[in-house]
Amino acid sequence: MKLNFSTAIILALATPTLALLPSRTISARRGSEFRTLSVIAFADKIDVSESKATEELEILTAESISSMRYRALQRSCKAAGLGGTGDTAELRSRLLSSIGVAPPSRYAEDGSSSERRVERHGVVTEPASEIVVDIMECVERGHWKKAVRRLKKLDKVVGSETVSKDVYESVLEACSQNRLAGARAAESARKIMENMVRDGYAVPAEIGNECIIHSIGLNDDGSHQNFGGIDTALAMLATLEASGSEIYCDSYDAVVEALSREGSLDEATLLLRAMVVERSFTPSLITLGNTALVAAKEGATDSVMTILTLAKAAGYELDTIAVADSGRKLLAAGLIAAEKIDNLRLGLRLLKAAENAETQPDPGDLMVACSSSAAQRAATLVHRRSIEKAVEDDNWQLAVRILEQMPKRGILPSTKIWRSVVTLCAKMEKSRRATALLRDWVAFAGQDKVETPPLKVFNTVVNACEICGEEELTVAVLELMRETVGTDGNIVTFNIAMKRLAKTGNFMGCEGILVGMLQSEIEPNVVSYTTAIAACAQGKNSAMAGEWLRRMESRAIKPNFHTYNTVFAACLDGTLDGSKRASSVATKMLAEVDQEVMMGLKGNSDLKSVLPDTYTKKLARELMKQLRQNWRDGDIDIEVAKKTIRPAFLKIVDFDKSETAMRVTKDLKDTIMDIDCEKSDIDEQYMDYCTIIDIHSAGRRAAEV
Repeated sequence: MKLNFSTAIILALATPTLALLPSRTISARRGSEFRTLSVIAFADKIDVSESKATEELEILTAESISSMRYRALQRSCKAAGLGGTGDTAELRSRLLSSIGVAPPSRYAEDGSSSERRVERHGVVTEPASEIVVDIMECVERGHWKKAVRRLKKLDKVVGSETVSKDVYESVLEACSQNRLAGARAAESARKIMENMVRDGYAVPAEIGNECIIHSIGLNDDGSHQNFGGIDTALAMLATLEASGSEIYCDSYDAVVEALSREGSLDEATLLLRAMVVERSFTPSLITLGNTALVAAKEGATDSVMTILTLAKAAGYELDTIAVADSGRKLLAAGLIAAEKIDNLRLGLRLLKAAENAETQPDPGDLMVACSSSAAQRAATLVHRRSIEKAVEDDNWQLAVRILEQMPKRGILPSTKIWRSVVTLCAKMEKSRRATALLRDWVAFAGQDKVETPPLKVFNTVVNACEICGEEELTVAVLELMRETVGTDGNIVTFNIAMKRLAKTGNFMGCEGILVGMLQSEIEPNVVSYTTAIAACAQGKNSAMAGEWLRRMESRAIKPNFHTYNTVFAACLDGTLDGSKRASSVATKMLAEVDQEVMMGLKGNSDLKSVLPDTYTKKLARELMKQLRQNWRDGDIDIEVAKKTIRPAFLKIVDFDKSETAMRVTKDLKDTIMDIDCEKSDIDEQYMDYCTIIDIHSAGRRAAEV
C-alpha cells in the first residue's frame, strides 16, 4: 500500500498515536497452503562436517557473529546445536547468547547502540505521529534511505508497541523501487521484512518476491557491486515463507541460478528438487539449462543427472525442449555428463531428442553437438565409443546408423571408424551396405575430410562381394579401387582372383596366378597357398594338395589350422592314398602343435595357430570313416590301418583331453593378453579365409571357424 503525503497527515491528526500502533502480537499468518517447501530449514539439509563445525565454533566472537551473512549464521547455529531455522536476527541472537553476549535490539544489528533515546530531560523529543508523517513524505519523494532511518527511529519511539503495517509496507515498497536501488536497499528491505514477520504481519507477496529477485546481481556471489547477494535473498525467502505469503517460482529460479553461478551446486540442486517435488513448481527452462550447464562444466555429473530427472518430473518433454536455446543447453549438459560417466545410450538418446525437435535453421542435434567445445568433444567420444561397442558386439545395424548420424551432427568420422564399420559389414556378409559405405568414405576423402581408404579395405569389400555372389558389385568395387588408389590391387587382390578359380576347382588356374605373382615379385602368403589347396579340395585332388603344402613350406610360409583343414578336406577323396596322405599331414600338424606350445604363439591365435579346432576334429572323424571303408574294401589290412594310419586321427579327435591341450589353454590366455591388434584387422584377415572355408565346409563356417 502506498500513501501520499496528504493522506499521511490526515491519519496522523485524526488518529491517536497508539491507534496507529496496534499491540504487538506473535500470531503471524502462516498460510498452510504455502508451507510445503521448507525454505526456512534449507541449511539443515546441507551436511556440515565435524571438523568444519568445530572450526567455526572455535572462532565465534561477538565481532565475527555480527559480520556473518545468512548461510554462515545457519551453519554456525547448526554446528552449535542451536538449529538452522529462523531469520537473520534470530540466528544471530542465538549465537551471541551461546557465547554469553546479550543480543542487540532489532535495528542495532550493525553494532549501533540499542538504547532507546526517547526522552531528554524527561521530555519526549519527537512524537510517533510526526515520525510517521515524515516517513510517508520520504516515501512520496522516493527517499528510501531517509525513510529507513526514520523507521528505525519510530521503532525505538513506540517501545513495546508495533509499527503500523501500512508504514512497513510503504517503506518496503520505497526500498523496492528501481530494482532495490541497484540492490543498495536489499539489506534494509530484508530487515523490514523480518520485523514485519516478528510483529505479526504478512509480507506483501508481490513486493517480497520483487525484493528477492532484485537483491541478486550477476557477481559470483550473487551480489550487485557488493550489495545484496545470495545470503540476502535466502534470508528473504525464509522470511516470506514464515509470513505465510506466496513465494513465486521466479524467486526460486533467481536464487537457484545465483547458487549455481557461485558454485554451490548441491544447494542449487536441492532447492530445485524442493521446487519440483515439494511445491509442484515448474522451474523455467532457462534456470534448468543454465544450472545444468554450470554443473557439467564443473564435472558434477550427479547434479546434471538430477536436473535432467527434475526437468522430466516438472513436465518438460526431452523431444521438444531443443526448440529453445535453454533447452539445448540442458541437453548439451546431459550429453557432457553422459560422456563422463560413459553412459553411451543416454548420450545418444539426448541427441536423438534434440533431433526430434523442430528447430530452425539447423537441426537440433547439430546445434546441441556444436553448442560448445565441451559438447562437441562429448558428442565425438560418445559416437566413437558407441561404434566401437557395436563393432565389438558384431551389431552392424547399430554401427551403420551411428556412423551415418555423425556427419549430420557436425562430427567427422575418423579413418579408424570408417574402416571398422565397413569391415564389420563385410564380415557379416552385407556386401551392398559395405560397398555403399565405402563409396561414402571415398566421397568424404575427395572433400579432404578424411584420409583415403587403404587398399586393404577395398580388398575386404571385394571379398564380401565374392562371398555373397555379387559379381557386378565386385567389378564396381574394383573399378572404384582403380579410380581412388590408382592400382589394380596387391596380393590380396590376387588372392581374391584365385578364390574365384578355387570355387570351380580350377587348381591349374590358381597355379598360373601363383606363378604370375612370383614373376611380379609378389611373394604369395599363407592365404594364397591355402586358396590353391582349396581348389584341390574342390576337385578332390589330394596329391596336388599335398604338393602345394610342400611348396609353401619350401618358401618358409608356415601353414595354419585353416591350411591343414583344407588339406584334410582334399584328402576326403575315398581312396587309400588320400587316407595315407591325411595321416601323414595330421602327424605333421601334431608335431607343429608341440612346437607352438614350446616356442609360444606370436599374433592372433585364430589366424596363425596350428591348434586343431572343432572342424579339424570333424574332418578327422570323416577320415577315419573313410579309412574304415578302405579296409572293408580290402585296400588295407585292418590291423595295419589301426597301427599306422588311424593313430594320428585319434590324437586330433582326442586333442582336448591331452596334456598338450591343457598347456595350450593356459599359454593362449597369456598370449591373448599380449596381442595388440585392432578388431578391424582381425575381421579383415578373417574375411581372407571365408571363401576358402566355404568351398570345403559346405556353409558350416559359423560353427566351425
